[in-house]
Amino acid sequence: MTPSRANDGPLVGGTANRGRVIRVGDLVRRPAGAHSVAVHALLDHLARDGFRRAPAVVALDSDTEVLTYLEGEAAVDPIPDWALTAKAITSVGALLRDFHRSTASFEQHGWSWQRPVPHPWSGNLLTHNDTHPANIIFRDGRAIGLIDFDLAAPGCAAWELAVAACFWAPLHSDADIGDSRRGRVPERFRLLLDGYGADKALRREVVEACLDANQWNADIIEEASRRGHPAFGRLWAEQADMYARAHDWLLSHRGILEKAIE
Repeated sequence: MTPSRANDGPLVGGTANRGRVIRVGDLVRRPAGAHSVAVHALLDHLARDGFRRAPAVVALDSDTEVLTYLEGEAAVDPIPDWALTAKAITSVGALLRDFHRSTASFEQHGWSWQRPVPHPWSGNLLTHNDTHPANIIFRDGRAIGLIDFDLAAPGCAAWELAVAACFWAPLHSDADIGDSRRGRVPERFRLLLDGYGADKALRREVVEACLDANQWNADIIEEASRRGHPAFGRLWAEQADMYARAHDWLLSHRGILEKAIE
């Protein structure tokens, strides 16, 4: 029997399953979907490969999955100052590098994923595709783990880093940044790629992927809103204009991003 603790109960953060991800001792119970079998195959692979920075699978039934609880603190909104440092964003890049090293040997064929990565970024590397700060676990100001693999699917390193940059740089106009990241987007973009150890070719590919990554994030929110999901509906009402402005910002600031990664 898993012992009860004072902090058991619904975990904060998240949008799709808000209020439905429940901690019970060292375990987490959360809704399962048609894609959960594929996600569990990935998590089992990570465990066998020695990657201990993701939850392990405990059980799965028709509508609930049980995973191990990853000790640490997620960078839920409003993002705390300790998650906005150069050390933090560099460690996010390093975490993704280590994750990709492990997923490179995952046999991805034959599985059904929730949402395919768009062409031309779908590839032979299994990627997380939802590296929102709330899905990154920190200890002592460093990213040490990934959670919420619901959007995992075959992608590529450039795509993963572009999605992460949208959240972590973030790739927005300064008018839409209300914290210490304002005025530092190019610098933080470079720090993320430095943490990953990206070479020149990969850095150029990441810049190419940023527009599509911004659209990917926007589409997920908009589509869920149209399906009547209340949390996504509120989020889209708040952020639709921001994503449109981010699109325009990326078009006009591509040269600045290219210069930042030289």
